[in-house]
Amino acid sequence: MRNLWLTAHLDIAESLRARWFLVYTLVFGLVMVLLLVSGLTESRVMGFTGLSRTLITYIQLCMAILPIFILITTVRSVAGDREAGVLEYLLSLPVPLVAWYWGKLLGRFIVVFTPVFLSMAAAVLWALVRGFPVPWFEFIFNTALLASLAWCFLGIGMLISSLARSADVAQGTAFVVWLALLLFLDLILLGAMVREQLPQQVIVAIALANPMQVFRTATMAVFDPQLVLLGPVAHIILDAFGRIGFAVYGLLYPIGFGAVSAVVGFAVFRRSDLA
Repeated sequence: MRNLWLTAHLDIAESLRARWFLVYTLVFGLVMVLLLVSGLTESRVMGFTGLSRTLITYIQLCMAILPIFILITTVRSVAGDREAGVLEYLLSLPVPLVAWYWGKLLGRFIVVFTPVFLSMAAAVLWALVRGFPVPWFEFIFNTALLASLAWCFLGIGMLISSLARSADVAQGTAFVVWLALLLFLDLILLGAMVREQLPQQVIVAIALANPMQVFRTATMAVFDPQLVLLGPVAHIILDAFGRIGFAVYGLLYPIGFGAVSAVVGFAVFRRSDLA
């Protein structure tokens, strides 16, 4: 455990010195600042007002920005160190591979999730100062959903990084994976259903296997319990899971997906040629 925490601390220190972390923090900070100063908290759209409206918009933006940022920066963890010869140096030190791998994953999770959480905390502070009601349940649940999404794509990133032999190949693969998951959102699935005349249950099953779609639907269910925005598909989801059941699924599935990806990545990493 000591080696794991030391590796995590080292990865955090390296990330804080990197330019990508500065850009990453500025992106999420500026997004929240723009949402707050634009008067979004004073507007009312489809019954949503105050901080609820701001959180809805922020969560949807995070779904587009967070995965690609995590993938592009994480896939260099193993592949980049292998190219730079860091792993050869690592083998000469009394640091177990399991501590190095999971320490980097833990450190990177802390680094990528902290700016996202601080931006949401700043929004809550803004609402309290301005006298707006704070939807605490929505805030806590959406924070947990963002943490699960971050963990999911960190696991995917570590798997890609373990499989790729170079940092360039890892980054290219990460972009393709993100694009594939993005394409399997509602519009593409609707087009496939109309063209191939597939049963709705099959399309919904494909959608619910996509962690990005699960995250998106779970965030919608927080403010739209009946999932009216999804149309007839909502009946299939609610009949299969129920409102609480789908909320639990939306929180746990990305965590499990990321954990399995990370475990497979570690198995590949441990058995591969580290030089």
